[in-house]
Amino acid sequence: MAVSSVAVTAPAAPDGAYLLLDVAGTPCALPRAAAGEILPLPDLFRPPSCGAWLAGFLNLGGDAVPVVDLAQLLGLRDAAPEPGLHAHIVLGRDRALAYLVDRVTDLVTVAADAFRPVDPARSLNGCVAAAIARGDRLVHALDPDRLLSAEERMRVEAAARAAAARLAALPAA
Repeated sequence: MAVSSVAVTAPAAPDGAYLLLDVAGTPCALPRAAAGEILPLPDLFRPPSCGAWLAGFLNLGGDAVPVVDLAQLLGLRDAAPEPGLHAHIVLGRDRALAYLVDRVTDLVTVAADAFRPVDPARSLNGCVAAAIARGDRLVHALDPDRLLSAEERMRVEAAARAAAARLAALPAA
């Protein structure tokens, strides 16, 4: 019987720092290096053309930043939740994309031996890069570069351009 092995490559976190997230009750983690800021949930502009997992657009200094609802994207929740008291937006380092999560719960340093292999075929587009052992539970380590497919990324960018054009047509506040 052949034994296959799955190489574990931790998502890009050279310092081992990860943001721990609550995503519809599922523990997940993003490399700290991928996050620019953590923001409380603001009012989002949500045009009717947004898909189910595109929560809307954040007006960030006049730039329309698309906000992806991670729970809906990952199939953990069917409908948009009522905004929770602790909901957060994790703004990407490049400020081109943000993620809506139920809560950012912690910032931790993860030792290399805490990573467990995950077969890339077991998650859409290989977005779960590894599992992180934390006590008696495993946390899904997400690869931000694989959360959206190339086609999804192109469509989100097109929607962001349309939202920016709408925003630019309004007088400054």
